[in-house]
Amino acid sequence: MTQLAGKHIVLGLSGGVACYKSAELCRLLIKAGATVQVVMTEAAEQFMTPITMQALSGRTVYTSQWDAREPNNMPHINLSREADALLIAPCSADFIARLVQGRSDELLSLLCLARPIDRVPLLLAPAMNREMWLHPATQRNMAQVAQDGAVVLGVGNGAQACGETGDGRMLEPAEILEDLTAYLSPKKLVGHHVLVTAGPTFEAIDPVRGITNHSSGKMGFAVARAARAAGAEVTLIAGPVHLPTPRGVQRFNVQSAQQMFDATTEMANRASIFIATAAVADWRPAHASDQKIKKDGSGDVPTLAFVENPDILAAVAHSPRAESGALYCVGFAAESENLIAHASAKRARKGVPLLVGNIGPATFGQDDNALVLIDAEGHREIPRASKQVLADELIAEIARRVPVKG
Repeated sequence: MTQLAGKHIVLGLSGGVACYKSAELCRLLIKAGATVQVVMTEAAEQFMTPITMQALSGRTVYTSQWDAREPNNMPHINLSREADALLIAPCSADFIARLVQGRSDELLSLLCLARPIDRVPLLLAPAMNREMWLHPATQRNMAQVAQDGAVVLGVGNGAQACGETGDGRMLEPAEILEDLTAYLSPKKLVGHHVLVTAGPTFEAIDPVRGITNHSSGKMGFAVARAARAAGAEVTLIAGPVHLPTPRGVQRFNVQSAQQMFDATTEMANRASIFIATAAVADWRPAHASDQKIKKDGSGDVPTLAFVENPDILAAVAHSPRAESGALYCVGFAAESENLIAHASAKRARKGVPLLVGNIGPATFGQDDNALVLIDAEGHREIPRASKQVLADELIAEIARRVPVKG
Protein backbone atom coordinates (compact mmCIF):
# COMPACT_ATOMS: atom_id res chain seq x y z
CA MET A 1 0.00 0.00 0.00
CA THR A 2 1.87 2.99 -1.32
CA GLN A 3 0.41 5.46 1.20
CA LEU A 4 2.57 3.96 3.98
CA ALA A 5 5.85 4.10 2.05
CA GLY A 6 8.27 6.23 4.04
CA LYS A 7 5.93 6.66 7.00
CA HIS A 8 7.25 6.13 10.52
CA ILE A 9 4.82 4.32 12.78
CA VAL A 10 5.17 3.94 16.53
CA LEU A 11 3.48 0.63 17.34
CA GLY A 12 2.48 0.35 20.98
CA LEU A 13 1.58 -2.93 22.66
CA SER A 14 -0.39 -2.99 25.89
CA GLY A 15 -1.16 -6.15 27.86
CA GLY A 16 -3.33 -8.79 26.19
CA VAL A 17 -3.14 -12.13 24.45
CA ALA A 18 -3.81 -10.31 21.17
CA CYS A 19 -0.13 -9.28 21.26
CA TYR A 20 0.49 -12.31 19.07
CA LYS A 21 -1.33 -10.48 16.26
CA SER A 22 0.97 -7.48 16.70
CA ALA A 23 3.88 -9.51 15.38
CA GLU A 24 2.08 -10.02 12.08
CA LEU A 25 0.92 -6.40 12.06
CA CYS A 26 4.53 -5.23 12.44
CA ARG A 27 5.56 -7.45 9.53
CA LEU A 28 2.77 -6.07 7.34
CA LEU A 29 3.71 -2.48 8.16
CA ILE A 30 7.31 -3.12 7.18
CA LYS A 31 6.20 -4.87 4.00
CA ALA A 32 4.06 -1.81 3.15
CA GLY A 33 7.16 0.39 3.26
CA ALA A 34 6.83 1.91 6.73
CA THR A 35 9.44 2.00 9.46
CA VAL A 36 8.20 0.74 12.82
CA GLN A 37 9.31 1.63 16.32
CA VAL A 38 7.80 -0.72 18.89
CA VAL A 39 7.02 0.42 22.44
CA MET A 40 5.72 -2.13 24.96
CA THR A 41 4.19 -1.89 28.40
CA GLU A 42 5.36 -4.18 31.19
CA ALA A 43 2.08 -6.11 30.86
CA ALA A 44 2.66 -6.61 27.12
CA GLU A 45 5.98 -8.29 27.91
CA GLN A 46 4.04 -11.07 29.64
CA PHE A 47 2.53 -12.02 26.24
CA MET A 48 5.25 -11.13 23.70
CA THR A 49 8.99 -10.75 24.11
CA PRO A 50 10.71 -7.53 23.04
CA ILE A 51 13.22 -9.71 21.20
CA THR A 52 10.50 -10.94 18.82
CA MET A 53 9.32 -7.42 18.06
CA GLN A 54 12.90 -6.21 17.66
CA ALA A 55 13.60 -8.95 15.13
CA LEU A 56 10.46 -8.06 13.14
CA SER A 57 10.87 -4.28 13.28
CA GLY A 58 14.64 -4.13 12.93
CA ARG A 59 14.76 -1.66 15.81
CA THR A 60 15.44 -1.95 19.51
CA VAL A 61 12.17 -2.05 21.45
CA TYR A 62 11.50 0.57 24.11
CA THR A 63 9.87 -0.56 27.36
CA SER A 64 10.82 2.02 30.01
CA GLN A 65 10.51 5.75 30.41
CA TRP A 66 13.88 5.60 32.15
CA ASP A 67 15.64 4.17 29.07
CA ALA A 68 19.07 5.82 29.10
CA ARG A 69 19.81 5.24 25.41
CA GLU A 70 18.31 8.60 24.52
CA PRO A 71 20.92 11.35 24.94
CA ASN A 72 18.42 13.58 26.74
CA ASN A 73 16.85 10.60 28.56
CA MET A 74 13.44 11.58 27.13
CA PRO A 75 12.18 8.74 24.92
CA HIS A 76 8.60 9.92 25.41
CA ILE A 77 9.47 13.19 23.66
CA ASN A 78 11.83 11.91 20.99
CA LEU A 79 9.75 8.92 19.88
CA SER A 80 6.54 10.94 19.59
CA ARG A 81 8.18 13.74 17.59
CA GLU A 82 9.52 11.29 14.99
CA ALA A 83 6.19 9.54 14.37
CA ASP A 84 3.71 9.96 11.54
CA ALA A 85 1.19 8.00 13.61
CA LEU A 86 0.96 6.28 16.97
CA LEU A 87 -0.90 2.96 16.80
CA ILE A 88 -1.78 1.01 19.95
CA ALA A 89 -2.54 -2.61 19.07
CA PRO A 90 -3.63 -4.27 21.23
CA CYS A 91 -5.17 -1.53 23.34
CA SER A 92 -6.45 -3.01 26.60
CA ALA A 93 -9.34 -1.76 28.72
CA ASP A 94 -6.83 -0.66 31.34
CA PHE A 95 -4.80 1.30 28.81
CA ILE A 96 -7.90 3.06 27.50
CA ALA A 97 -8.72 4.09 31.06
CA ARG A 98 -5.17 5.40 31.45
CA LEU A 99 -5.60 7.55 28.35
CA VAL A 100 -8.89 8.98 29.59
CA GLN A 101 -7.39 9.88 32.96
CA GLY A 102 -4.17 11.24 31.49
CA ARG A 103 -2.09 8.83 33.56
CA SER A 104 1.54 8.64 32.52
CA ASP A 105 3.48 6.45 34.92
CA GLU A 106 4.98 4.27 32.15
CA LEU A 107 6.47 4.99 28.73
CA LEU A 108 3.62 4.16 26.33
CA SER A 109 0.90 6.22 28.06
CA LEU A 110 3.44 8.99 28.67
CA LEU A 111 4.28 8.96 24.97
CA CYS A 112 0.57 9.25 24.06
CA LEU A 113 0.18 12.21 26.39
CA ALA A 114 3.33 13.95 25.12
CA ARG A 115 2.68 13.53 21.39
CA PRO A 116 1.99 16.67 19.32
CA ILE A 117 -1.76 16.12 19.15
CA ASP A 118 -2.24 18.30 16.06
CA ARG A 119 0.10 16.33 13.80
CA VAL A 120 0.59 12.83 15.29
CA PRO A 121 -2.68 10.90 15.22
CA LEU A 122 -3.39 8.27 17.88
CA LEU A 123 -5.15 5.14 16.62
CA LEU A 124 -6.45 2.47 18.99
CA ALA A 125 -7.20 -1.19 18.22
CA PRO A 126 -9.03 -2.39 21.35
CA ALA A 127 -8.75 -6.01 22.52
CA MET A 128 -10.58 -7.51 25.49
CA ASN A 129 -13.19 -9.97 26.69
CA ARG A 130 -16.72 -9.37 25.43
CA GLU A 131 -18.06 -8.46 28.89
CA MET A 132 -15.21 -6.01 29.41
CA TRP A 133 -15.95 -4.46 26.03
CA LEU A 134 -19.67 -4.06 26.77
CA HIS A 135 -19.16 -2.76 30.31
CA PRO A 136 -20.53 0.79 30.74
CA ALA A 137 -17.17 2.00 32.08
CA THR A 138 -15.37 0.80 28.96
CA GLN A 139 -17.97 2.28 26.63
CA ARG A 140 -17.84 5.55 28.55
CA ASN A 141 -14.04 5.58 28.32
CA MET A 142 -14.17 4.79 24.61
CA ALA A 143 -16.47 7.73 23.98
CA GLN A 144 -14.22 10.03 26.00
CA VAL A 145 -10.97 8.97 24.38
CA ALA A 146 -12.56 9.54 20.96
CA GLN A 147 -13.75 12.96 22.07
CA ASP A 148 -10.19 13.70 23.15
CA GLY A 149 -9.01 13.07 19.59
CA ALA A 150 -8.06 9.39 19.38
CA VAL A 151 -9.27 7.27 16.46
CA VAL A 152 -10.94 4.06 17.65
CA LEU A 153 -10.71 1.37 14.97
CA GLY A 154 -13.40 -0.84 16.48
CA VAL A 155 -13.30 -4.52 17.36
CA GLY A 156 -13.95 -7.87 15.73
CA ASN A 157 -16.50 -10.50 16.66
CA GLY A 158 -15.74 -14.16 17.23
CA ALA A 159 -14.13 -16.73 19.47
CA GLN A 160 -12.00 -15.31 22.27
CA ALA A 161 -9.04 -16.78 24.14
CA CYS A 162 -11.17 -17.12 27.27
CA GLY A 163 -13.47 -19.52 25.45
CA GLU A 164 -16.35 -17.07 25.05
CA THR A 165 -17.62 -15.61 21.80
CA GLY A 166 -18.62 -12.04 21.00
CA ASP A 167 -17.35 -8.53 20.39
CA GLY A 168 -14.00 -7.45 21.74
CA ARG A 169 -11.44 -9.31 19.63
CA MET A 170 -8.70 -7.16 18.19
CA LEU A 171 -9.15 -6.63 14.47
CA GLU A 172 -7.01 -8.81 12.24
CA PRO A 173 -3.61 -7.33 11.27
CA ALA A 174 -4.65 -6.85 7.63
CA GLU A 175 -7.78 -4.96 8.75
CA ILE A 176 -5.76 -2.67 11.01
CA LEU A 177 -3.28 -2.06 8.19
CA GLU A 178 -6.16 -1.17 5.87
CA ASP A 179 -7.65 1.27 8.40
CA LEU A 180 -4.30 2.90 9.11
CA THR A 181 -3.59 3.25 5.39
CA ALA A 182 -6.99 4.81 4.79
CA TYR A 183 -6.52 7.25 7.66
CA LEU A 184 -3.13 8.45 6.41
CA SER A 185 -4.12 8.67 2.73
CA PRO A 186 -4.80 12.02 1.04
CA LYS A 187 -8.56 12.59 0.96
CA LYS A 188 -8.93 13.56 -2.69
CA LEU A 189 -12.44 12.16 -3.14
CA VAL A 190 -14.18 13.48 -0.04
CA GLY A 191 -17.84 14.12 -0.84
CA HIS A 192 -17.90 11.67 -3.75
CA HIS A 193 -19.88 8.43 -3.87
CA VAL A 194 -17.98 5.82 -5.88
CA LEU A 195 -19.78 2.81 -7.34
CA VAL A 196 -17.55 -0.13 -8.35
CA THR A 197 -18.43 -3.40 -10.08
CA ALA A 198 -16.00 -6.28 -9.68
CA GLY A 199 -15.43 -9.92 -10.54
CA PRO A 200 -17.06 -12.18 -13.12
CA THR A 201 -20.71 -12.96 -13.70
CA PHE A 202 -22.16 -16.47 -13.81
CA GLU A 203 -24.76 -17.34 -16.43
CA ALA A 204 -26.62 -20.52 -15.50
CA ILE A 205 -27.08 -23.34 -18.00
CA ASP A 206 -28.76 -25.56 -15.44
CA PRO A 207 -28.72 -25.74 -11.61
CA VAL A 208 -25.10 -27.00 -11.52
CA ARG A 209 -23.43 -25.58 -14.64
CA GLY A 210 -22.89 -22.15 -16.07
CA ILE A 211 -20.77 -19.82 -18.16
CA THR A 212 -18.25 -17.58 -16.41
CA ASN A 213 -14.64 -16.39 -16.76
CA HIS A 214 -11.37 -16.32 -14.84
CA SER A 215 -11.80 -12.86 -13.29
CA SER A 216 -10.89 -12.97 -9.59
CA GLY A 217 -12.31 -9.56 -8.66
CA LYS A 218 -8.98 -8.51 -7.11
CA MET A 219 -8.63 -5.37 -9.24
CA GLY A 220 -12.13 -4.17 -8.49
CA PHE A 221 -11.73 -4.79 -4.77
CA ALA A 222 -8.42 -2.92 -4.82
CA VAL A 223 -10.13 0.00 -6.57
CA ALA A 224 -12.89 0.03 -3.93
CA ARG A 225 -10.27 -0.01 -1.18
CA ALA A 226 -8.34 2.85 -2.79
CA ALA A 227 -11.49 4.94 -3.26
CA ARG A 228 -12.43 4.49 0.39
CA ALA A 229 -8.89 5.48 1.42
CA ALA A 230 -9.29 8.63 -0.70
CA GLY A 231 -12.27 9.63 1.44
CA ALA A 232 -15.15 8.55 -0.80
CA GLU A 233 -18.29 6.71 0.17
CA VAL A 234 -17.93 3.42 -1.69
CA THR A 235 -20.46 0.85 -2.89
CA LEU A 236 -19.16 -2.40 -4.35
CA ILE A 237 -21.26 -4.71 -6.51
CA ALA A 238 -19.45 -8.05 -6.64
CA GLY A 239 -19.96 -11.07 -8.82
CA PRO A 240 -19.24 -14.57 -7.46
CA VAL A 241 -15.78 -14.16 -5.88
CA HIS A 242 -14.22 -15.28 -2.62
CA LEU A 243 -12.65 -12.07 -1.34
CA PRO A 244 -13.12 -10.25 1.97
CA THR A 245 -15.04 -6.98 1.78
CA PRO A 246 -12.72 -3.96 1.98
CA ARG A 247 -13.02 -2.07 5.26
CA GLY A 248 -15.61 0.70 5.21
CA VAL A 249 -17.13 -0.42 1.90
CA GLN A 250 -20.78 -1.38 1.38
CA ARG A 251 -20.98 -4.60 -0.64
CA PHE A 252 -23.76 -6.21 -2.66
CA ASN A 253 -23.34 -9.69 -4.11
CA VAL A 254 -24.83 -10.72 -7.45
CA GLN A 255 -24.49 -13.72 -9.76
CA SER A 256 -25.67 -12.98 -13.27
CA ALA A 257 -25.11 -10.09 -15.66
CA GLN A 258 -28.79 -9.20 -15.44
CA GLN A 259 -28.60 -9.01 -11.65
CA MET A 260 -25.49 -6.83 -11.91
CA PHE A 261 -27.23 -4.62 -14.48
CA ASP A 262 -30.28 -4.15 -12.24
CA ALA A 263 -28.20 -3.37 -9.15
CA THR A 264 -25.82 -1.04 -10.98
CA THR A 265 -28.41 1.02 -12.82
CA GLU A 266 -30.30 1.55 -9.57
CA MET A 267 -27.28 2.46 -7.43
CA ALA A 268 -25.72 4.66 -10.12
CA ASN A 269 -28.48 7.16 -9.38
CA ARG A 270 -26.74 7.96 -6.09
CA ALA A 271 -23.13 7.86 -7.30
CA SER A 272 -20.87 10.58 -8.66
CA ILE A 273 -18.21 8.18 -10.01
CA PHE A 274 -18.81 4.79 -11.63
CA ILE A 275 -15.89 2.39 -12.18
CA ALA A 276 -16.84 -0.74 -14.13
CA THR A 277 -14.05 -3.25 -13.44
CA ALA A 278 -16.32 -6.33 -13.63
CA ALA A 279 -15.77 -8.89 -16.40
CA VAL A 280 -19.40 -9.23 -17.43
CA ALA A 281 -20.47 -12.11 -19.68
CA ASP A 282 -21.50 -10.87 -23.13
CA TRP A 283 -24.07 -13.64 -23.62
CA ARG A 284 -26.21 -15.98 -21.54
CA PRO A 285 -28.19 -19.12 -22.39
CA ALA A 286 -31.59 -18.18 -23.76
CA HIS A 287 -33.22 -20.73 -21.48
CA ALA A 288 -31.68 -22.22 -18.36
CA SER A 289 -32.83 -25.74 -17.58
CA ASP A 290 -34.67 -26.29 -14.29
CA GLN A 291 -32.90 -29.64 -13.87
CA LYS A 292 -29.38 -30.81 -14.56
CA ILE A 293 -28.89 -31.62 -18.24
CA LYS A 294 -27.68 -35.21 -18.25
CA LYS A 295 -25.99 -37.16 -21.00
CA ASP A 296 -27.92 -40.29 -22.01
CA GLY A 297 -25.13 -42.25 -23.66
CA SER A 298 -26.36 -41.57 -27.18
CA GLY A 299 -23.50 -39.21 -27.99
CA ASP A 300 -25.94 -36.41 -28.83
CA VAL A 301 -24.80 -33.00 -27.60
CA PRO A 302 -27.49 -30.57 -26.41
CA THR A 303 -27.85 -27.40 -28.43
CA LEU A 304 -27.68 -24.14 -26.51
CA ALA A 305 -29.12 -20.90 -27.82
CA PHE A 306 -27.72 -17.64 -26.52
CA VAL A 307 -28.99 -14.10 -26.07
CA GLU A 308 -26.96 -10.95 -25.49
CA ASN A 309 -26.68 -9.59 -21.97
CA PRO A 310 -27.48 -5.94 -21.27
CA ASP A 311 -24.52 -3.57 -21.61
CA ILE A 312 -24.03 -2.20 -18.10
CA LEU A 313 -21.32 0.35 -18.87
CA ALA A 314 -23.05 1.76 -21.95
CA ALA A 315 -26.38 2.02 -20.13
CA VAL A 316 -24.86 3.97 -17.24
CA ALA A 317 -22.62 6.09 -19.49
CA HIS A 318 -25.63 7.18 -21.58
CA SER A 319 -27.88 7.86 -18.59
CA PRO A 320 -29.07 11.44 -18.08
CA ARG A 321 -26.85 11.88 -15.01
CA ALA A 322 -23.72 10.78 -16.89
CA GLU A 323 -24.50 12.90 -19.93
CA SER A 324 -25.10 15.93 -17.73
CA GLY A 325 -21.71 15.49 -16.06
CA ALA A 326 -23.10 14.51 -12.65
CA LEU A 327 -21.69 10.98 -13.00
CA TYR A 328 -18.13 10.31 -14.20
CA CYS A 329 -17.80 6.87 -15.82
CA VAL A 330 -14.68 4.74 -16.10
CA GLY A 331 -14.68 1.49 -18.07
CA PHE A 332 -12.36 -1.50 -18.13
CA ALA A 333 -11.44 -3.59 -21.15
CA ALA A 334 -9.85 -7.04 -20.84
CA GLU A 335 -8.42 -7.96 -24.23
CA SER A 336 -6.31 -10.84 -25.53
CA GLU A 337 -4.57 -8.93 -28.36
CA ASN A 338 -4.21 -5.47 -29.94
CA LEU A 339 -4.97 -3.90 -26.57
CA ILE A 340 -4.74 -0.20 -27.44
CA ALA A 341 -6.73 -0.51 -30.67
CA HIS A 342 -9.50 -2.63 -29.18
CA ALA A 343 -9.69 -0.64 -25.94
CA SER A 344 -9.75 2.68 -27.80
CA ALA A 345 -12.61 1.44 -29.96
CA LYS A 346 -14.47 0.28 -26.87
CA ARG A 347 -14.06 3.66 -25.20
CA ALA A 348 -15.59 5.40 -28.20
CA ARG A 349 -18.36 2.84 -28.49
CA LYS A 350 -19.31 2.99 -24.81
CA GLY A 351 -19.04 6.77 -24.66
CA VAL A 352 -16.91 7.00 -21.51
CA PRO A 353 -14.27 9.67 -20.84
CA LEU A 354 -11.72 7.18 -19.48
CA LEU A 355 -11.15 3.52 -20.24
CA VAL A 356 -8.64 1.23 -18.55
CA GLY A 357 -7.23 -1.54 -20.73
CA ASN A 358 -5.37 -4.70 -19.78
CA ILE A 359 -4.57 -8.13 -21.19
CA GLY A 360 -7.07 -10.48 -19.58
CA PRO A 361 -5.12 -13.77 -19.70
CA ALA A 362 -2.12 -12.03 -18.12
CA THR A 363 -4.06 -10.61 -15.19
CA PHE A 364 -7.03 -12.83 -14.29
CA GLY A 365 -6.37 -14.36 -10.88
CA GLN A 366 -3.01 -12.59 -10.48
CA ASP A 367 -1.97 -10.18 -7.73
CA ASP A 368 -0.31 -7.79 -10.17
CA ASN A 369 -1.13 -6.29 -13.54
CA ALA A 370 -0.20 -3.63 -16.11
CA LEU A 371 -2.70 -1.03 -17.31
CA VAL A 372 -3.23 1.38 -20.17
CA LEU A 373 -5.30 4.53 -19.53
CA ILE A 374 -7.11 5.68 -22.66
CA ASP A 375 -8.98 8.96 -23.10
CA ALA A 376 -9.77 11.39 -25.90
CA GLU A 377 -6.19 12.68 -25.89
CA GLY A 378 -4.51 9.30 -26.35
CA HIS A 379 -3.14 6.68 -23.99
CA ARG A 380 -0.71 6.31 -21.07
CA GLU A 381 0.78 3.04 -19.88
CA ILE A 382 1.15 2.16 -16.22
CA PRO A 383 3.87 -0.48 -15.80
CA ARG A 384 3.26 -3.78 -14.06
CA ALA A 385 2.79 -3.49 -10.32
CA SER A 386 0.57 -4.90 -7.61
CA LYS A 387 -3.13 -4.36 -8.22
CA GLN A 388 -3.36 -2.24 -5.09
CA VAL A 389 -0.62 0.08 -6.32
CA LEU A 390 -2.36 0.32 -9.69
CA ALA A 391 -5.69 1.00 -8.00
CA ASP A 392 -4.16 3.79 -5.92
CA GLU A 393 -2.75 5.39 -9.07
CA LEU A 394 -6.03 5.00 -10.94
CA ILE A 395 -8.00 6.65 -8.13
CA ALA A 396 -5.47 9.51 -8.02
CA GLU A 397 -5.93 9.93 -11.78
CA ILE A 398 -9.72 9.96 -11.47
CA ALA A 399 -9.49 12.49 -8.63
CA ARG A 400 -7.62 14.85 -10.95
CA ARG A 401 -10.46 14.61 -13.49
CA VAL A 402 -13.52 15.09 -11.29
CA PRO A 403 -14.66 18.21 -9.46
CA VAL A 404 -13.66 18.71 -5.83
CA LYS A 405 -16.60 18.36 -3.45
CA GLY A 406 -17.25 19.47 0.07
